[in-house]
Amino acid sequence: MKQLNPYLSFQDNCRQAFEFYRSVFGGDFTEMQSFGDGPPDMGVPEAERDLVMHVSLPIGSGVLMGSDRASFGPPVTAGNNFSLSIAPDSKEEADSLFAKLSDGGQVTMPMQDQFWGAYFGCCTDKFGIHWMINCMAG
Repeated sequence: MKQLNPYLSFQDNCRQAFEFYRSVFGGDFTEMQSFGDGPPDMGVPEAERDLVMHVSLPIGSGVLMGSDRASFGPPVTAGNNFSLSIAPDSKEEADSLFAKLSDGGQVTMPMQDQFWGAYFGCCTDKFGIHWMINCMAG
């Protein structure tokens, strides 16, 4: 079953925001990775190595996810600071969803295998909504 989750973007204060959300909702992070945890070829500036690359906080039946934007995207402003993340069951389903969501919109990262073990891509649909497709199935 596909799961749809909100993905929040921050300008250098994701860790503080998610510590706050954890204090509000309780629970534990299932993932907390900094940009420094990524492979060396990512080219992360030294000043951004401790920023959050990905965090997941389960809340009820969903997961609140987030990251710092760092130098990998435009500055965070109200309206561009969230995406919807969906986890399809297969690469074929991921490709189908990606093609449909990006039709008439813009591909920001094509679907491809990633170092964290997922088949992943990003796009903005024709209505301006940002989508992340993250398939962990082989």
